[in-house]
Amino acid sequence: MPDKTFKAGDRVKWDHRQGTTTGKVIKKVTSETHIKGHKVAASPDNPEYIVESARTGARAAHKPSELKKA
Repeated sequence: MPDKTFKAGDRVKWDHRQGTTTGKVIKKVTSETHIKGHKVAASPDNPEYIVESARTGARAAHKPSELKKA
């Protein structure tokens, strides 16, 4: 599987319990951080992306494997 990389502003989609959501990448995270009270255990070898839902404006962290270009 090719390495999935995204940049800020990229339109992406991801699946969750209620279906598929679309939104945009806010930033790539490569160090431990917190979002909405949850720890994001990102590192340079295990980055995550902060994404913002187009529908609700909510932000969440996702692993690259969970995201697809929209």
